[in-house]
Amino acid sequence: MIEKALLFMIILRVFSGSIDITAAMLMLKFNDLEKAFQINTLLALVGPFVLIVTTGIALFGLAEKISLTRMICLFSGILLILFSLKSN
Repeated sequence: MIEKALLFMIILRVFSGSIDITAAMLMLKFNDLEKAFQINTLLALVGPFVLIVTTGIALFGLAEKISLTRMICLFSGILLILFSLKSN
């Protein structure tokens, strides 16, 4: 039987992938660099959200198996990745 946390992560990743494919199809349909740039910018909002949520779900599912120190390190790493994306 599949764990609930794993199932939620899979569903979220499939949903995220569907959004990416839909965005690519819209870029192809509009055939305009400016519109493609706008669509890509919107995707930049989805990616970090999915990363944070799926990691949170995984950590919640592993809460009994992973130490608090490791959880803090993992979340700190994610925050540093997001911070580095926004910094100059």
